[in-house]
Amino acid sequence: MRVSKKAFFYISFFALLSVAFLAYAGFAIYQTNGTIKNVEHLPILGPGHTVESFSFINQDGRTITNADVKGKTYVVEYFFTTCKGICPKMNANMEKVYAKYKDNPDFLILSHTEDPDNDSVPALKAYAEKHGADSRNWWFLTGNKRQLYKLARESYMVDDGTDAGPDDFVHTQWFALVDKDARIRGLYEGTKSSDIDKLNTDIARLMAEK
Repeated sequence: MRVSKKAFFYISFFALLSVAFLAYAGFAIYQTNGTIKNVEHLPILGPGHTVESFSFINQDGRTITNADVKGKTYVVEYFFTTCKGICPKMNANMEKVYAKYKDNPDFLILSHTEDPDNDSVPALKAYAEKHGADSRNWWFLTGNKRQLYKLARESYMVDDGTDAGPDDFVHTQWFALVDKDARIRGLYEGTKSSDIDKLNTDIARLMAEK
C-alpha cells in the first residue's frame, strides 16, 4: 500500500515528536551528573496515616517534638546503647546513611532508645559521639517508655507487638523513612546492606518529589 506524501509527513512528524518526548523524559529523570531529578513517587504506607505528636529529650538534653521535624525528611530507628545483638550492625549502617545526607539541611535521623530506664542523656551523648553524630541532625532520643513504644508501633510501623505491661520491650531491626508531611514512605531492614542501599536511593527519590 502506497503512503501519500501528506500521510508520510504526519507519520514522520509524530515519530520525531515521540523520540523528543522520550529524550526529554530521560533528562527529567536524571541530570547529566546522575542525580535523581524526577521519578515515580514512593508509596505512602497507610492511607491517611501520619506520625502522631511526640516529645522526647535528645543527647544534648534538648526537648525534641514533632514541630522540630516538620518539613523535614527523616529516618527513624529504635536501639539501646548496651545492645550486643543487632544494634551495632544497625548503627554501623546508619552511619552510611548519615555520611551521605548529613550536609543536607532538610534531612534528619531520629534514633530512639528502647531502654529509657538506663539510656540517660549522658549515655546517649557518649553513644552519639562514638558514631560521629552531630546533634544538629542526628538525634538520639529518650523519654517516656510507653510513648516511645506507642510511636514505634502505631506511628512508625517498625514493630507489630502490643503493650505487654511492665515487661514490654521493643527490639526491632526496621528503619522507617518519613516524609516532610509526616507520612511513612518506606521500611528497611537496618541489618541488611541491600536495604541500606535502597534506603539511600529512596531518600534521594523522596527529596526530589514535587
